[in-house]
Amino acid sequence: MSDTQAPALQAPALQAPVIQTIGYEGTTIDSVIRTLSNAHTRLLIDVRAVPQSRKPGFSKRQLAAALDEAGIAYIHLQALGTPKPGRDAVRAGHPEKMIALYKQHITGDRPQAELHQAVQLAKERTACLLCFERDHRMCHRRLIAEMISAETGQPVTHLAV
Repeated sequence: MSDTQAPALQAPALQAPVIQTIGYEGTTIDSVIRTLSNAHTRLLIDVRAVPQSRKPGFSKRQLAAALDEAGIAYIHLQALGTPKPGRDAVRAGHPEKMIALYKQHITGDRPQAELHQAVQLAKERTACLLCFERDHRMCHRRLIAEMISAETGQPVTHLAV
């Protein structure tokens, strides 16, 4: 190599994708998909224990089909959902009870396996955790996002519809 050759350029470091969360309370499927598309979401991770909804478009099959049409992958990780007593606590206005119940729930074998799966998926592409509550502070998806972030160092963004 001669002294006149320019030094090789270093490739920029790859940045881990952002972990996103979204709640669909008080909105429509079209608004959620538009928000996800604008945020460059590549995978929606449904973290509801029961992936059914009275809101049009948010039951598992309808949601997966609408996301597929928008070019967004879908996976349902049921064991990451909040157990019924936790959901009841949030409905009754006691999110602190849900948090305590969820922290106990997530230590189980199946929730831990699905949390590991969510970590792996979130490392690969921009993933968004979906649940019902509009306010992420009232929802277990915030806790899941924090657990993923603690393991990977990825930033968390809570999307607003």
